[in-house]
Amino acid sequence: MLKQHPIAILGAGPVGLAAAAHLSERELPFVIFEQGPTVGASIRRWGHVRLFSPWRTNMDRAAQRLLKAQGWRSPDPAAYPTGAEIVDDYLTPLSRLGSIEPSLRLDHNVVGVTRLGVDKLRDDDRTGRPFVITTESAAGVARTLARAVIDATGTWLTPNPLGAEGMPAVGEGTAAERIVYGIPDVLGADRDRYAGRRVAVVGSGHSAKHAIRELSMLAEEAADTVVTWIVRRGANEKVFGNEVDTRLPERGKLGADAHRLVADGTVRLETGFRVERVDSGETGVVLVSADGRTAGPFDEIITSTGLRPDFGFLRELRLDLDPWVESTRDLAPLIDPNVHSCGSVPPHGAAELAHPEEGFYAIGAKSYGRAPNLLLATGYEQARSVVAKLAGDHESAARVELVLPASTGACGVKTEPAPVEAELATSACCG
Repeated sequence: MLKQHPIAILGAGPVGLAAAAHLSERELPFVIFEQGPTVGASIRRWGHVRLFSPWRTNMDRAAQRLLKAQGWRSPDPAAYPTGAEIVDDYLTPLSRLGSIEPSLRLDHNVVGVTRLGVDKLRDDDRTGRPFVITTESAAGVARTLARAVIDATGTWLTPNPLGAEGMPAVGEGTAAERIVYGIPDVLGADRDRYAGRRVAVVGSGHSAKHAIRELSMLAEEAADTVVTWIVRRGANEKVFGNEVDTRLPERGKLGADAHRLVADGTVRLETGFRVERVDSGETGVVLVSADGRTAGPFDEIITSTGLRPDFGFLRELRLDLDPWVESTRDLAPLIDPNVHSCGSVPPHGAAELAHPEEGFYAIGAKSYGRAPNLLLATGYEQARSVVAKLAGDHESAARVELVLPASTGACGVKTEPAPVEAELATSACCG
């Protein structure tokens, strides 16, 4: 019977561990597979970044209940944590609880998920068969049977390319040694790489703005550091975003700082620049746009062009993905970034996250596909609803226990304000 097997959670980040907390409260057996050597391994990659949302919006309620029962003291709910503090002060203590730690498998890379004894094509009592989770670790390849699968692997490890059309630009691979994707630690571990160098930052979201702000600070110490900011948006579009944000002042300050740095000449801004080709030479790397414009040469390129989900290891599951958002079809119209901002996405749960493969759910950033407008609080609500569904508590699964704030244009869409009961994690929304 399926119920004799645990529920498999893929990924031990905030949303994956939130699912574990809810499963623990319902006394449902589970196993967590994490590719990295620690919980929150992907967050560690941007651990130097301080969030512009406070602690109170970045912790799951079930997780807090479990932690407080063991004497854990919550961080100041009004303080703004860094990524590293999220891992050290919240995720790590959570993962060490007696109800979670025995079920945690670190350094286990999930390479495949299927149904026992059948491939994607066959029915053959499909819903009555357990899932098979194939993992690779130092001990070798292993297969684990599971009654259900919660995929919380996120999107951080699969960044979008430098090329503007969703595919790598011509020559992008050749220049790989000069390109970093995401948010490097410019003022810390990566200082020597960027100090005194000609650096291009490609992207228009918060990650890119964070990078140019830190590079400008580095330039004050290393005078030869030259910063160029390259965005695909035209000059008449809202490049800097909201520069005044009454709900999240630090988010507004990020846009205001970017505007100031461009205005005073610290950062050179190239707008309407869609990278088509990367030319590498002895003098550095030159970026070429689709209309023949050039930028550079540069010594280093920071690419902050967004993220995308990895479905490769789910090939043998019956997924019904929206053709462009790459979420479930029911969720896609609710999160389409062409229509919705971070706060105008309505709360949703197990019903909208369901696939034809019964018992499989993607939650958190993975559930949003290519849409960048996820709230961390929304991921926690997804975890609560999905766990309730798997527990057979259909009433709780269908109930909405989250009131989302409406955005005031942070993602380019004007909506009416609403109560601030969930706010943005810097890595999660509009990035």
